[in-house]
Amino acid sequence: MSAVTSLRKAAAPPEPDAKPGLLSTRRGRKGLAIVVLAAVFIPLAIALGGSGSWPNDLTVDVRTPLDDSYQWVADNRDSNPVFTYFLLHLANNSTSAVDGVLSFLELLGWPGSIALFTAIAYFAAGSARKGAKVAGIALFAFGVCGLLDMWEPAMETMALMTVAVAVSAVVGLLLGLASGLSDRWETILRPVFDTMQIMPAYAYLLPCVLIFDIGSPAVLLATVIYAAPPMARLTALGLRAADPAAMEASASLGASRMQRLRTARLPLARKEMMLGLNQTIMMALSMVVIGSVVGAAGLGDEVFKGLARVDVGQAAVPGICIVLIAIWLDRTTAAAGERLDEATGGGGPSWLPPAVIAAVTVAGAVLAGALGKKEWPEGWTVDLTGPIRDAVEWFTDNLGAGVPVLGGTQTWSEGFTDWVLNPLRDGLQSSPWWLLVLLAAALGLLVGTWHSALVAALAMSGIGVLGLWSKTLDTLSQVLGGIALTLVLGFAIGILVARSERVERLVRPVLDALQTLPQFIYLIPVAALFGAVRTAAIFAAVAYALPAVIRITAQGIKQVDPAAVEASRSLGASTFQQLRQVQLPLARPALLLAVNQGIVLVLAVVVIGGLIGGGALGYDVVYGLQKSEFGIGLGAGVAIVLLGLVLDRVTQPTVLKQRKNS
Repeated sequence: MSAVTSLRKAAAPPEPDAKPGLLSTRRGRKGLAIVVLAAVFIPLAIALGGSGSWPNDLTVDVRTPLDDSYQWVADNRDSNPVFTYFLLHLANNSTSAVDGVLSFLELLGWPGSIALFTAIAYFAAGSARKGAKVAGIALFAFGVCGLLDMWEPAMETMALMTVAVAVSAVVGLLLGLASGLSDRWETILRPVFDTMQIMPAYAYLLPCVLIFDIGSPAVLLATVIYAAPPMARLTALGLRAADPAAMEASASLGASRMQRLRTARLPLARKEMMLGLNQTIMMALSMVVIGSVVGAAGLGDEVFKGLARVDVGQAAVPGICIVLIAIWLDRTTAAAGERLDEATGGGGPSWLPPAVIAAVTVAGAVLAGALGKKEWPEGWTVDLTGPIRDAVEWFTDNLGAGVPVLGGTQTWSEGFTDWVLNPLRDGLQSSPWWLLVLLAAALGLLVGTWHSALVAALAMSGIGVLGLWSKTLDTLSQVLGGIALTLVLGFAIGILVARSERVERLVRPVLDALQTLPQFIYLIPVAALFGAVRTAAIFAAVAYALPAVIRITAQGIKQVDPAAVEASRSLGASTFQQLRQVQLPLARPALLLAVNQGIVLVLAVVVIGGLIGGGALGYDVVYGLQKSEFGIGLGAGVAIVLLGLVLDRVTQPTVLKQRKNS
């Protein structure tokens, strides 16, 4: 008998005289329910549609009504009162706001704009040392944008970002106040936020295009919908976590409810609110970049043009600029958040930072006028497109295949396709449709409740009703292949990070950098390494999801009760036994959360992978957006949302239940 087994037996309660019956445990009741469900559902399903793919008789033509709806909107956009008196004004105001910010940046010129961004970064950090570091990142980021001849697209991106973040932050703050101060609103908004959290970014674009057509208004609306929930969630969390003693003291002094909110709740929640703003900014950047697919100008449009032509050199140059801007935004907001934890006394008058920022910006604008050149000088640019193309060509020729022992990236891609992707896709597509629906319901019931099982089964059936069964299973095979690779790497690295401080120090900056990058950017390096194939999209998805899985896994293992680990060690358990029999079982909630988050993140990038050969539903979305085939695009978008709902429901309920019980 092993030492860990002895420990478990010693800690276990006395065994009862008789074994409990099958129905006396929750797991037993769920198992019996699955058997009964299968006994009823399988004969009925076979009678309705046999044992092959989803029956054509059970599909509904959604493409025609969607195309008709799009055509009706296009025909009535200039005459219908809803458009002319509301949506048209909203679109015009959105466009005017973006154009106004862009005009302001153009008025400042490149010296004034760089001075503005650098000064904001400096004062956001608070201290001179941190401020100089963050300001240096801003100076370097926008200097590189100019040197790479991407100044104008960078300013277009910043103008769109400024408006999108401002609106998203205000909407998120208002929703967060409602959710944090009212239980009724919290009950209403929670499922909305949960659903929005699992929807890939692509899914937001299609309905917005239906309302506003292509252009910046559609991108702004999609960005607000996508980026406001983090601000709302964290604001509500901060308000509800306010110190009861402080709130009681404020009430005892006669403060009204509004005064308590303004002088106590909001100041106590500012750290969570700043974290929410950070997440909103990063998600807004991600959506603004993806918005290039529907006509948004800026750096994302330059990346999209390169990816559409499979020209890595053309896509990489604006991609570098996006990465640098993302790092600057992340470091600036992170520094502002850290500043809230420090003492604020003795920092000078509150009007000084805005005054200095204004003075520095005006000085930069005056310098631009003196130079007579507000745009970045053409003579100060460097062309990296050609060298990057040459580097990619050399890599493909020399390291793509034929490398001794390793084989090369093309060999890995072909092997992953032949041994993982194709078997998964063929196995799913050849499985009886009723078996997959029943499997979704069974998994939802095992890890959650009847509600989870019902939602999973209905969502899976909805995919078939849309007539997109085969393409959805193709996308599902890519998600399963990607999540398998993500979990193998993520769990292994997460365990190493949790058990070794040296590994953690080495891995942390890499994870920080990866988590700041927009989803779009991951497509560029994988397209260079693997070409425009399905595996490229999957490897991009793995790189995007890996940081979250690693961090959640490491955090879960670190939070295991040290007393349990020490007890197993004292009983002679080896390091591997401690990990396998104590740490991993006790970290099971965190591991399930890692699986859930990994699936959602992998799905988000696999869908975008339609731009570089991913095919399936992602390609249909891109095709629908580019060719104005709204029925095809929105149908695929709905199928993506339903697939995300299925994958989320078969993993998330257990995590939420255990959190509530903790």
